Amino acid sequence: MARPRTDIAPRILHAARARFLADGVDGASLRAIARGAGTSIGMLYYYFPTKDDLFLAVVEEVYSALLVDLTGALAPDAPVEERLGRLFARLGAVSDEELTVLRLVVREALVSSPRLERLFERFQRGHLPLLFSALFDGVAEGRIDRRLPLPVLLIATVSMGGLPQLIRRRAGHLPPFAALSPPEDLARMLVETLFHGIAPRSD
Repeated sequence: MARPRTDIAPRILHAARARFLADGVDGASLRAIARGAGTSIGMLYYYFPTKDDLFLAVVEEVYSALLVDLTGALAPDAPVEERLGRLFARLGAVSDEELTVLRLVVREALVSSPRLERLFERFQRGHLPLLFSALFDGVAEGRIDRRLPLPVLLIATVSMGGLPQLIRRRAGHLPPFAALSPPEDLARMLVETLFHGIAPRSD
């Protein structure tokens, strides 16, 4: 007979998120996570057979909801500049929960853990095709140089648009970042910079 629905799995995910952030995924104790969730190690293994499964579930809990917004932002109903502007604005409005999970993902990427490949596989079924489609449309529209390789376009888009919004979100109270505009205004500036650079423009 199926086990009745409980709040055990969400409690485990929230306890794991805190432990992973404090100790890293490899350093986090599953027993400590189970204690933090108010359950047993056996129940933790029932819901999440491996630590990698638990980590990916922590990411998925937040990512699946964020993906709905990213899908709307990158919908092919506008020119590429507008679509990227919507994306950058949404990244500027990340919640504390989303920011925490993003920190976990970045940490995994930096340590080159075996979980990185599984994360990338998930993102290839998530926001990456949406972003690639927007960039390809920009090439087709003549707004993006077709000679640029896709990895360069991806790195430029993330570094010029996503990263500044996250810096504003995380360090916006510190100089010189305190002078940054609100997320939507900053998104417009970032799109302008991405497509036209920082050199003065002549009329």
